[in-house]
Amino acid sequence: MVCQQCNERKATVHMTKILQGKKEEIHLCEQCAQEKETLNFENSFSIHNFLAGLLDGTTGTPFNPQYAKEIQCSECGHSYDRFKQVGKLNCSQCYQQFKQKLIPLIRKVQGNVRHTGKVPKRAGGIIQLKRELKDLRSRLAAAVEEQEFERAAELRDEIKALEARIEEM
Repeated sequence: MVCQQCNERKATVHMTKILQGKKEEIHLCEQCAQEKETLNFENSFSIHNFLAGLLDGTTGTPFNPQYAKEIQCSECGHSYDRFKQVGKLNCSQCYQQFKQKLIPLIRKVQGNVRHTGKVPKRAGGIIQLKRELKDLRSRLAAAVEEQEFERAAELRDEIKALEARIEEM
């Protein structure tokens, strides 16, 4: 593929931009890509820059004066801005000091703020069944609350069957 700007050299930089549902693809050679102002190759990708971008996106508004204040850990003096740069917290107290900022980030990255761990496949049969039982009970409570009694009866039967399997183990 030939560069779309100079039409001379081979295109080695391919950029796809999607704005308001409109997809735009740009194919440039390395020289034209460096000359183009909209493409910035100076800032290389790093996990710290990625996390900082996620952190900045958790405020909900483009500018929040309260967010601009410097937050520091009372134990070690580590600042929130330093955490954004380095990607690491300094001490256990930092988790408490930055909790309001960390919870949305953790939820965004991991999908939940509570660590549930992994279950070993060979030895974790009973653990997996107990987790499934807990999930069924919460679904049963929701079905009863929403007055979906047929679904609640089905869930009750599944719970009884699962409890019988657990007792057999």
